[in-house]
Amino acid sequence: VKMLSPGSGNTVIKSKLISRRMFLITAAQAVVMVGLVGRLISLQINQATKYKSLSDKNRFREWKLAPERGIIRDFFNKELASNEPLYQVHLVPENTKDLNNLFVRLKAILNISETKVSYLKRIISKQKPWEPVIVSENLSWSDFSRINLFLHELEGVEPIVSVARTYPDNSSAHILGYVSQISKKDLQTKKYLKDQSVPGMAIGKTGLERKLDEKIIGKVGYQRYEVNAYGKRIREILINSGQVGESFKTTLDYEVQKYVNELLKDKAAAVCVMDVYNGDVVSLVSSPTFEPNAFVHGLDKKYWDSLIKDEKKPLTNKALSGLYPPGSTIKTLVALSALENGIIKPLDSFRCKGKIELYGEKFHCWEKKGHGIVNLRKGIQRSCDVYFYEVARKLGVDRLSETAKRFGLGKKVLNDFVEERSGVVPNTKWKKKFIGQNWYLGETLHSGIGQGYFQSTPIQLCLMTAQIANGGFEIKPRILTDGSNNNLRDYLKFKNENPNQPLPTDLLVANFDLKPLFKNQEHINLIKDAMFSSSNEPGGTSYRHRFENPKYTFAGKTGSSQIKRFTEAQREAEVKQKDLEYRDRDHALFVAFAPYKNPQYAISVLVEHGGSGGKAAAPIARKVIKKVLERHELRERINQLLGEPV
Repeated sequence: VKMLSPGSGNTVIKSKLISRRMFLITAAQAVVMVGLVGRLISLQINQATKYKSLSDKNRFREWKLAPERGIIRDFFNKELASNEPLYQVHLVPENTKDLNNLFVRLKAILNISETKVSYLKRIISKQKPWEPVIVSENLSWSDFSRINLFLHELEGVEPIVSVARTYPDNSSAHILGYVSQISKKDLQTKKYLKDQSVPGMAIGKTGLERKLDEKIIGKVGYQRYEVNAYGKRIREILINSGQVGESFKTTLDYEVQKYVNELLKDKAAAVCVMDVYNGDVVSLVSSPTFEPNAFVHGLDKKYWDSLIKDEKKPLTNKALSGLYPPGSTIKTLVALSALENGIIKPLDSFRCKGKIELYGEKFHCWEKKGHGIVNLRKGIQRSCDVYFYEVARKLGVDRLSETAKRFGLGKKVLNDFVEERSGVVPNTKWKKKFIGQNWYLGETLHSGIGQGYFQSTPIQLCLMTAQIANGGFEIKPRILTDGSNNNLRDYLKFKNENPNQPLPTDLLVANFDLKPLFKNQEHINLIKDAMFSSSNEPGGTSYRHRFENPKYTFAGKTGSSQIKRFTEAQREAEVKQKDLEYRDRDHALFVAFAPYKNPQYAISVLVEHGGSGGKAAAPIARKVIKKVLERHELRERINQLLGEPV
């Protein structure tokens, strides 16, 4: 038997151990090599595009540019809302190595306050590092030049030349609205802003600016340039200025807007002027107004507080959203409804003794001693309350409601204005539905003089008057020129050229696409004649403000919206509106159309707490009517150029 030496076994074991270790090491090396090769393949082939983009990001910079909003013009092409150059400084936090040091430099160059710096740091902490922050919204040219001079020292800073909204004055502030920066809510509710959001870009918040925003806002542009290793701009690669927004032409007359705005200075009031044939809104002014330019670059808190604390509510568009009892202006519709429903005849009369009594309640006329024997014409001329109490009692609120709605009350007049309100035209069903109570006869009498539950806007009263003036045909008011045909003027032209061929109603609708609001057009003529007597014959409530010149002669109706009921003691003492506290005075109203023989325009005027329509509202209407008619020929010439019949 051959014996192994003690050391030979250990040698074999060690040899096997070394072989296993070498195998494991070799296998590990192979795995590492495979991993490295795989990673290299992934980086150089599969993810080549990604890393090329990252590389280009270090080499190129891209900045979005806010688009230029379209222009809003008046009927005569005067710019009501335009744009001006805007110089800004933006900052992308991820492109700067030392944010604190950068702010130190910016404070020295732009004189930025520590409060502003703290605010910017809070904004940066809440958003993604690659999202730009606006350091300065509206720089002067000298500050903008200084930033460009030191730009090589300001990593991540970008000077931007943009455009900002500007308005010539505040005469059209309410109807134009204003623009302001995009909010988070805007991004959530307005889908068209999804790819349009740019730092510093403003969007429409109210009025036409809001209504037209999607079309007027334009398309975002961008600026791309090459930078070196320090982020300094070397050369511009590409610039796309985006697309300018669509411009719009309105039916407004800027000269009239300015004139009316000056007339209403220091008053809480509203004026609306409308073409009686095509519904063109010539003027729409609410007072007091506000400064729309103040909203463009961020509103000053002190100014904002002054607006919201002002008891005359300068932010409210009173012409569209102010709700007021129509007062005696609605007596035109009460009389028309009674005629149309066969309730009264023009010569039917009632005796006015200054008041009537119904179920123990007294209903007073504004004339304490009464008007005596009153028929329809005198009832409107003198605005006799007792006459209309009697007419309303026979008519009933439901038939009055039907006529009022037909002539434009109780519904919005201009579509898509979020601030516009529809008002209230009450009837028996309305009260049961919204108040849960039955209708009482006394409420019908109050409705007959435009009080009680009635709530109307000045533009509704203007539309009502326009449709009376044009002979009782429905029109659709507009504030933007749309090139549509004026079928009503076509019809009137045909009728004037063919006086012996009266057209029946069905042929009117078929051939001219018109909607008559009457059963008998003669009833409309009776109302127009009564309105003429109110403004042009002795005893009329607006007689003192008449024009002798037929060119400017208007037919109107005064009204007062009662704020606080008179007590018996006040009536006996014959307390006048001017003797009351401002907040207790009635609202003053006046509606009219002009010229009387050839109506062209309707107007409504409201003066909050003016006391009397004849004293506070009619004088304003007189001046506005003259101004509008003086510019009528110029407007006609433009209509002729546009192919609109005149």
